[in-house]
Amino acid sequence: SHIMSDYVRMTDTERDQIDQDAQIFMRTCADAIHQLRTEAHKGVQSAQVKEHRTAVLDFIEDYLKRVCKLYSEQRAIRVKRVIDKKRL
Repeated sequence: SHIMSDYVRMTDTERDQIDQDAQIFMRTCADAIHQLRTEAHKGVQSAQVKEHRTAVLDFIEDYLKRVCKLYSEQRAIRVKRVIDKKRL
């Protein structure tokens, strides 16, 4: 808390805006991955290239899911803190 006192704290409005922007960004990334998956195999003859592209897209999609999970966990902590403050 000593370190935090040296910095200006974010307002709830700023946090809400960051949450909204993060959700839009994650949705945009998921849509882009879906579109890439659709386009990845068009015109490709080699099974090895198809397999490689599928593996890369699976990796990217898994990474996005882990980021989304982390974001959800952090947001849940924030919501819990807000509820706890209202109780006091």
